[in-house]
Amino acid sequence: MKISKLYIDQFRHLKNLNFDFTYPENFHLVEKRGMPLDKICFIGQSASGKTGLMELLFKRVKDLLEPGALDNKILSDLFDEIEPLDDELILKLKNEYLIFRNDKITFRGIEYGDNGNDARIIGELIQSEYANSLYYLKASIISDKNIELFSTNPIDLIEKYSSEIEGIKINRRNNKIKSQILTFDEKVDEKTWLFLISEILEYRKNFTQKMSELIHKGLLANQKKLSTEFEKWQKENPNILELFASKFNPILEKLHLEVDAINTEYSIPIKNKRNDEIIPIQNTSTGTKGLLLSFLPLYSLDTKDAIILIDEPERSLYPDLQMDLMEHYQSLAPEAQFIVATHSPFIAASFEPEERFILYFDDEGKVAVRRGVSPIGDDPNDMLKNDFDLESLMNYKGVEAFEKFKELKKRLGAEKNEKVKDKLLEEILELANAYKF
Repeated sequence: MKISKLYIDQFRHLKNLNFDFTYPENFHLVEKRGMPLDKICFIGQSASGKTGLMELLFKRVKDLLEPGALDNKILSDLFDEIEPLDDELILKLKNEYLIFRNDKITFRGIEYGDNGNDARIIGELIQSEYANSLYYLKASIISDKNIELFSTNPIDLIEKYSSEIEGIKINRRNNKIKSQILTFDEKVDEKTWLFLISEILEYRKNFTQKMSELIHKGLLANQKKLSTEFEKWQKENPNILELFASKFNPILEKLHLEVDAINTEYSIPIKNKRNDEIIPIQNTSTGTKGLLLSFLPLYSLDTKDAIILIDEPERSLYPDLQMDLMEHYQSLAPEAQFIVATHSPFIAASFEPEERFILYFDDEGKVAVRRGVSPIGDDPNDMLKNDFDLESLMNYKGVEAFEKFKELKKRLGAEKNEKVKDKLLEEILELANAYKF
């Protein structure tokens, strides 16, 4: 499932905007030409409408996919809930294209009109055959509320939520957990986090029971036999946390942290690699918390053919982590379409220019859109100039210093007194070394 086109006649302050979310016919990878973009990046000044666009796309696709959303509604009523006027959305579902235009939906060659019966039929078609998952990770995901559960001992969680965890286990076993529509904001329901770590908790529970069983057998006095028995059990019961750590540790490496797959204090224990000390997640940096809260959903949820929206993924992350972030996300969800809104040139550089959409204010003060210019992986300074439209990358102090530098050079050229010239040259060199003029 991927979005391939969006036209906005009017939504809030956005008017007459056309987004072609497909690779152009001259794209360097022939097999991608004309296909929906694998990832989309929105860039723009504050108030240009990036977050509004994310909300619009999420609401549009959610209304089409959510079970029961189309029942007993006419299409115009359904989509008027988010202020549209003659807009258009094209969604690729497997090898079929769904086109919503002017309160009508065209799907598999059939046009469904503006009546409740048609809405119900199209809803049944999408939900039964073509529905995939939709996830929206908002910038507000980093919160004390969301971190609280990860600060609790897994045994305490198992005891407190035993019935919920057992229900999740049964649904997994019966394959009842299919496509989902989830929003991750500042207050994610605890049951959602439990679902994401349920397999880790199940392993913890089985591990504790197995160790207790081996101890009761008196194997503590026979370390060799204890080790043999445990290794045999481990082969049949792989540590789920080790699998998660294999994906999460590569980015934690830059923070000198790693997931400790052996420690049992927390469901996902974080260890300082320099001193082997376990750090409670609430005591880690804001950026580390954000990484955990965003990586875990992408790791644990079904992301095949999903659409994943992420607002400001760079929040509280040092540039070296931002540079590789999209690559890590895509390794977790290689078949998903990512839609990202960012202020970071490091994040933007992870996208092809054709995947970047720059929102800007035209001469009339209206929001317009253009595609990116800088090649993927470009220097952030070039990215800021080419795609962020920042001609000067210095604040007023830097500009003042540059003007002074030019004035001193001008005076040096006209000065006749050698002592004064030496003094001017000394000032010029000082500014040149400080600012790299």
